[in-house]
Amino acid sequence: MRYFIELSYNGTAFHGWQIQPNANSVQETIEKALSLLLRETIQIVGAGRTDTGVHAKFMIAHFDTDVTFSTDNLQYKLNSLLKAPIAIYSIYNVKEDAHARFSAEKRAYEYRVITRKNPFEINSAYLVKQLIDIDKMNRAAALLFNYKNFKCFSKSNTDVKTYNCDLFRAEWIQESEHLLVFHIAANRFLRNMVRAIVGTLLEVGIGKLEVEAIDRILKSENRSEAGYSVPAKGLYLTEVTYPENIFIDE
Repeated sequence: MRYFIELSYNGTAFHGWQIQPNANSVQETIEKALSLLLRETIQIVGAGRTDTGVHAKFMIAHFDTDVTFSTDNLQYKLNSLLKAPIAIYSIYNVKEDAHARFSAEKRAYEYRVITRKNPFEINSAYLVKQLIDIDKMNRAAALLFNYKNFKCFSKSNTDVKTYNCDLFRAEWIQESEHLLVFHIAANRFLRNMVRAIVGTLLEVGIGKLEVEAIDRILKSENRSEAGYSVPAKGLYLTEVTYPENIFIDE
């Protein structure tokens, strides 16, 4: 049977989601705990592969097993066993063809920028000391909707079949006097795409780039034309949505 896990994690202590040699990953940490509790080797697949230091307020992963268990009990035991900064919110049965990554219809991220030094945000937001014009950044962000190809914001030498993404949201919100949050949602994201978009928009916000430069950058399809990639610590996966037909009615 196939199960979905709803979870969140603070990415500071991890070298990203995906298992890699000699590095602490979220995927491996959960797999080890599940395998111990279910007494068989369990492999999980996540909705995305967050990079080193990136956080997830909401993540979905799936795993397969024929072991019989109480989902509520397994959730409780997982949370008790996991000493790492990972929280398991729910475990539930889904249809056999449901896939945490390939069945997802939309993913959403937010990026947090602080404009005043804050010791409580040191590992969770990016400090920008220059004055930022949020109106200019939102005008620049609106231009993103005119395009499908986001190759200019993708990490170089990324092995993908297409650089096209359907964008649903791209907006800066002033959440408090010293906190700006960029919200972005799409059907899929390229590697490093959000961090490169944020870095480019911040260059508009501080006056290094003009709003209209976004058009030139996107048309170039060249990563070197876009702005810098902001640090991973301010980035959060916040939402993953799926079609209703993959769920099993209880």
